[in-house]
Amino acid sequence: MNLDIIVIGGLSAGPSAAAKARRQNENANIKMFEKCKNISYATCGIPYALSGVIKTREKLLVVEADLLRNRFNIDVCLEEEVIEILPEEHKVITTKSTYTYDKLVFTTGAKTIVPKIINLEKATNWSPCRTLEDFDKIMQKGAIDKAEHITIMGAGLIGVEVVENLIELGKKVTLIEGGDGVLPMWSSKFRKFAQNTLEEHGVEVITNTFVKEVDVKKGKITSVLTPLKKVVTDFVIMSVGIKPNTDLLVSKGAAHLKNGALTVNEKMETSVPDIYAAGDCASIKNTLTNEHDYLPLGTHSNKGGRTAGANAAGGNENFKGGYKTAIIQVFQNTLGRTGLSLDYLKSNNYDFKVSLIVAGATPGYFPNQKDLIIEIYYDAKTGKILGCEAFGEHGVDKRVDVMSTAIYGGLTIEDLPNLDLAYAPPFSPAKDPVVVAGFVSNNSFHNDYKEISVEELQSKINKNSNIQIIDVRAKNEVESFGAIPNSINISLDIIRNSTIEMLDTSKETVVYCAKGMRGYLASLQLKHKGFTNIKNLSGGFKIWSTLYPVKE
Repeated sequence: MNLDIIVIGGLSAGPSAAAKARRQNENANIKMFEKCKNISYATCGIPYALSGVIKTREKLLVVEADLLRNRFNIDVCLEEEVIEILPEEHKVITTKSTYTYDKLVFTTGAKTIVPKIINLEKATNWSPCRTLEDFDKIMQKGAIDKAEHITIMGAGLIGVEVVENLIELGKKVTLIEGGDGVLPMWSSKFRKFAQNTLEEHGVEVITNTFVKEVDVKKGKITSVLTPLKKVVTDFVIMSVGIKPNTDLLVSKGAAHLKNGALTVNEKMETSVPDIYAAGDCASIKNTLTNEHDYLPLGTHSNKGGRTAGANAAGGNENFKGGYKTAIIQVFQNTLGRTGLSLDYLKSNNYDFKVSLIVAGATPGYFPNQKDLIIEIYYDAKTGKILGCEAFGEHGVDKRVDVMSTAIYGGLTIEDLPNLDLAYAPPFSPAKDPVVVAGFVSNNSFHNDYKEISVEELQSKINKNSNIQIIDVRAKNEVESFGAIPNSINISLDIIRNSTIEMLDTSKETVVYCAKGMRGYLASLQLKHKGFTNIKNLSGGFKIWSTLYPVKE
């Protein structure tokens, strides 16, 4: 007897499931339903299609329906929406008919959340930016051709990508975010790096506020109103978040998270017999916390769909989950992250340490060297790597992927210096930043070397703590770039042979340089001179001045 397999949803996880089911079982009857006209298009590419980086709409279409029909013998039913599932009867009801199944793969994705905004329903010049239909609406409504100013609501991955591409088109853009910074997946420091970059390129960024109302004239939004200000605008793009499309199964008692995402096991089975789920409608295990988590990224959609399709067709495959690896381009810069976040570690009372470095992504002698900022979070007792964030113009993707692999392999900061990483001047210094991060972390982990973050130092300054701050940069650097308030400038080159009588060796002392290396050397020399409580400022004045700009 042949299996009857039905796949609901044709974007990412659905076609992956259907194609894998066919490879697993040549005799299965496989039917896939998609309520729209297209399947398998690149939602992540839509922001880049707005600006023309992706030249045509057709480039977004990854797989045509006929390919699944002809190559994989899958019955693809377009513009036929599934409106009811009857699990006990193993039936689905669509807008056209009723079908039976032996196994069902549920890959319905998610939809953009549209908040309650006064007068929004009266306007036509706004749209989400998540589906191909959204893209068509934005193009047809003249946002790209006619609008001079566009407002983006929501500063997540898609929102920021849309902002960048609109700026590249020459639009004026306001970005409004309800949280305290853009890109909430990252820690506050890295969010600030991204926001600085956006503002440097002319983006107006408004945080800690929500749009409550829009002014509408003749069916068009003319301005958006927030508690902080009124923004005159020509078009609004909604990107405040997404909600999994799971009502069809949640209404049948399927287990789910608070946001509606279905909970599945490693075989992608839901709590409903013979029904699998994958993609943005499903949660997966966070392999670091061992809890169900919502990680709506294309990487997980494809892997989850593949696993669900294999098992629905009689296979025995597992998808263990993920741990929030992500990356985004923000104009010339890139932000990357992997593993547990700083906020999660703090809120869950982990005993952990933080190490931040600023290092060249390529050798200093190679043209156009750029700094790379890497922050690592690791277990204070075992040294096991828990998370990492990175920022810079060059090589962020390589280092984040190395750290993601290290986390998956259970490596510690002691392992990082032993990694045999690819080296050539266009790509990396002889001591790769990941290796340098390992050296610095090991110094803190094993030796009596202490670091202090710029946030901790600022907190101590605000509290008028009894500390002395030593700036070990050259005098001309201080004159050119400024200094941390109330710091004492003593160049590294004279510390060794100086009596430094004006300093108190028993007092809590913070040393800093431009990026961290000279501060480290100075801390060793001062320790030799009898200083008992000395800390080096992580990332030096570069990180300080980025988060707390020096007033002229």
